[in-house]
Amino acid sequence: MISWIILAIAVLILGFVIGMYNSLVQLRVRADSAWSDIDVQLKRRHDLIPNLVETVKGYAAHEKSTFENIAKFRSQAMQASTPADKAAAENRLTGALKSLFAVAENYPELKASEEFTQLQNSLSQTEDAIQNSRRYYNAVVRDFNTKIQSFPTNILAGMFGFQPRQFFETTETDREPVAVKF
Repeated sequence: MISWIILAIAVLILGFVIGMYNSLVQLRVRADSAWSDIDVQLKRRHDLIPNLVETVKGYAAHEKSTFENIAKFRSQAMQASTPADKAAAENRLTGALKSLFAVAENYPELKASEEFTQLQNSLSQTEDAIQNSRRYYNAVVRDFNTKIQSFPTNILAGMFGFQPRQFFETTETDREPVAVKF
């Protein structure tokens, strides 16, 4: 009879450990998936930017430094890999885009261009999708980090090498929306 009780307790403990491990794995996979969603949206943004720059160049060719900064920051953003590096690079790119839209304000014929308007709409929709992806990613990372730091899963997380994830954070200047004016 005692052996059955010991066996039942061992099975319960094993089931509990398996459940904790599986919940950690599920959160890790959700975090990876959420990060992938951010990458998709950022790639879409990066793909829109050259078309936007070329459209503005046709009207404001003398704004060379603005175009060079956008190209440089876009390249840095595409090469960044960690959430912190990617967030910093994207913040610089957002600042450069704000400069581009400020330049566009000086050219009424550019603002009236259908191509420019379509690109602005696409960029605005992409910025919204990036924000949604960031919020989802950060929520999953919050859940994952909380789980690996909470007792008793922190013991199991340490044994299996689960590490906290970085949040995809914005800076104070990035909290202002990109100026998309029609």
